[in-house]
Amino acid sequence: MNLNIDRLKSVLPQKSSKDSCESFLKDICGFIKNFDGILRKKPIADISKSFERVRLSYENCVEDIGDDAAIIDINTDKYLLLAADGIWGRLIEKSPWWAGYASVVSNINDIYAMGGKPLAMVDIVSSGSEDSIKQIMEGMAEGVFKFNVPVVGGHTHPDPGPNSVSVAILGIVDKKCVIKSSTANIGDNVIAAFDLDGRTGPNSVYSWENTSHKTPESLKKLYGSVEILGEKKLVTAGKDISNPGILGTLGMLCEVSNCGATVEIEKIPYPKNSEISVENWLVIHPGTGFIFTAKPENTKECIKILNEAGFEAEKIGKITENKKLNLFYNDCTETLFDFNKESITGL
Repeated sequence: MNLNIDRLKSVLPQKSSKDSCESFLKDICGFIKNFDGILRKKPIADISKSFERVRLSYENCVEDIGDDAAIIDINTDKYLLLAADGIWGRLIEKSPWWAGYASVVSNINDIYAMGGKPLAMVDIVSSGSEDSIKQIMEGMAEGVFKFNVPVVGGHTHPDPGPNSVSVAILGIVDKKCVIKSSTANIGDNVIAAFDLDGRTGPNSVYSWENTSHKTPESLKKLYGSVEILGEKKLVTAGKDISNPGILGTLGMLCEVSNCGATVEIEKIPYPKNSEISVENWLVIHPGTGFIFTAKPENTKECIKILNEAGFEAEKIGKITENKKLNLFYNDCTETLFDFNKESITGL
């Protein structure tokens, strides 16, 4: 058993108290279901409906709304990957530099989550403050340096009003190696992978910052392990852990894969020597973190590849048929999401 799991178990209720375990699971589920990072996903289904009447004309679109990146068929042995992310306004107000840097990292994660290689980015920045725009751009430039993915164009609104930062990214992936989030199979194992060499984000207790202190070479090795999983076809599905946190992200994967999952709380990788609460860790947006599903016979190799690259990876549960995301601890269980009657994105 690794030290981070020992640390997690030390802050969980003692197994001798079943009542405290049941109460703990109920509290965790209530906290996660009402977390902003979960609630912000609710409008996706309604937004998607606006494009229903024109979706059939997307002849070259293999996957669109619902995955980390859209998959575009360019009639070769490769797919293009296209994604975009906007940064929370509260982060921009607190630190324009971090907002610019985070806009790069979040988009990089979306491409790697699909087993792809990022190619280039464009940005849209809005701010009436020249200093804010300068800091945002400097943050982006540091992200470009860390990941060697250029910003090749974009647009700036130098007008008074709310500050905003959005980035779109283009990537590429071999058709045989692409990792989707809609292809988990009943009986697959669920693998969580975090880079735990980090700290709570400088602007939010709900973010985990693990990239700014690393060299471009070490980040290439870390992220390259996800490409290897795709190349070896070791995973059946995957997703970048984003604003909804680890369990919310798994829930979104279950939604689009039309399945459920079980998760053993004590198996989730947890930072060593950290005072962060369990509930905050379960909803944290890690700088680098992924959820994968894999066949039982491939699980050990997946974990080995991820761990050797610098991730802390563990099997935390299984994919099930009942369309519920159930949490387990001790002999207690609680349903976090019942997708038979509720949703995160509605997709």
